[in-house]
Amino acid sequence: MPRVVVFDEFGGPDVMHIVEEPVVEPAVGEVRIRIEAFAVNPLDQMMRSGISPATVPLPHARLGVEGTGVVDALGPGITGLKIGDPVILTAIPDASVRGSYAEYTTVPASRVVARPAGLGITEAAAIWVAYATAYGALVEKAGMRPGDHVLITAASGGVGRAAMQIANQIGAVPIAVTRQTAKKDELLAAGAAAVITTDLVDVVEAVRHHTGGTGADIVLDLVMGPSQQDLLKAARPGATLVAAGFLDPRPTPFPGAPLTIFSYRSFEHTLDAVVVKRMAAFLNAGVRLGALRPAIDKVFALDDVVEAHRHLEKGLHAGKKIVVSI
Repeated sequence: MPRVVVFDEFGGPDVMHIVEEPVVEPAVGEVRIRIEAFAVNPLDQMMRSGISPATVPLPHARLGVEGTGVVDALGPGITGLKIGDPVILTAIPDASVRGSYAEYTTVPASRVVARPAGLGITEAAAIWVAYATAYGALVEKAGMRPGDHVLITAASGGVGRAAMQIANQIGAVPIAVTRQTAKKDELLAAGAAAVITTDLVDVVEAVRHHTGGTGADIVLDLVMGPSQQDLLKAARPGATLVAAGFLDPRPTPFPGAPLTIFSYRSFEHTLDAVVVKRMAAFLNAGVRLGALRPAIDKVFALDDVVEAHRHLEKGLHAGKKIVVSI
């Protein structure tokens, strides 16, 4: 029978184990996907360890919010898809029940989009979460336009790298912020127009320098915490700040600057069929043009999923994606 990764208690990577389960027949409006590969995300780690903001019912909880595969079965009423179509999973909000850490999963047909031609299985498994988050924050929320100077924190992470590529595709100017000087050359190679290393320079002065004195038009804050105050000072009056991360657990002071501020969570758009259609079109265009391409760190086999999580927890992936191939 098909294999599924489950966990019965919260804890470290070792709580995960593989079991065999019969396939589930898709209900009305659903499709069954034969998973070919899935990505390992920080949210998976949070769910497994018991610190996820959403409730995870135990025992026998599943994991996985993104992946790629082929349509294996169609429920009643499905149109526009056929068995054998290669697809990407766009959102699995109930990952503890339908998670992609499995050989098969059954999801609503609205939760899949066609896999872009020219994108390999490994890259397809790792593209949606980071790129949909960056696109939703910058394009749908902030209304990014050509010529905008976009300040991106945690730029070496998966969402930060995606944000730089998306900004370049639109014609905006991505300015990467990182704490480590050693990452400067890598970020420039990844698409940053400029890199600000906070261990050496003052963020506000550096942004003024790179924007001709005007300040950033958009700030994508993937860190939060007290350092957000410097980002607000580095933005021009009337700019937009999108808070889309929580890497710094310290409280974030109330912003007093004259900015438009949004708090962003990707599910608010990935569950909207109209926005997902725009995201898929943008993604297809970017892949076709060679502008969008996820950086892959390491690929594990399904039997080594525990090692994949250990690799994530050690931070050895350096912001690149970890993928498990089935």
